[in-house]
Amino acid sequence: MALMDKYSDLFQLANKVGLKNPDVQEETGKLKIKGKTEYQLDANRLWDNIKTHQGWENEIVADIRAERTDIFGVVTVASGDTLSKLAKTYLGDTNRYMEIFKANGDLLTNPDQIKVGQQLKIPAR
Repeated sequence: MALMDKYSDLFQLANKVGLKNPDVQEETGKLKIKGKTEYQLDANRLWDNIKTHQGWENEIVADIRAERTDIFGVVTVASGDTLSKLAKTYLGDTNRYMEIFKANGDLLTNPDQIKVGQQLKIPAR
């Protein structure tokens, strides 16, 4: 199986997160991927996908960088989400929920009231 086929789900994700200036080449048994994401969160998502493939360590050479460093990323609130849950997922600590609240002061007035579908900024780690 060609590496391009093996990693087709990675390329679908790259399209979804909007990988900018993608440069993908398959040569000498390695897949070389270069590009930029807007946020580090999206770069991390691409790396997480790469790591789900058995043997990736010997098949992938990637240079995926985030353009923006002012915030980690933007997430869409899903059913069951709370600021504490988002803080645990993206900042590693539930107690950092107020950082998310403050980063979204233009959108939120109460840290206990977020709505499904809202797009919230996650502050830089």
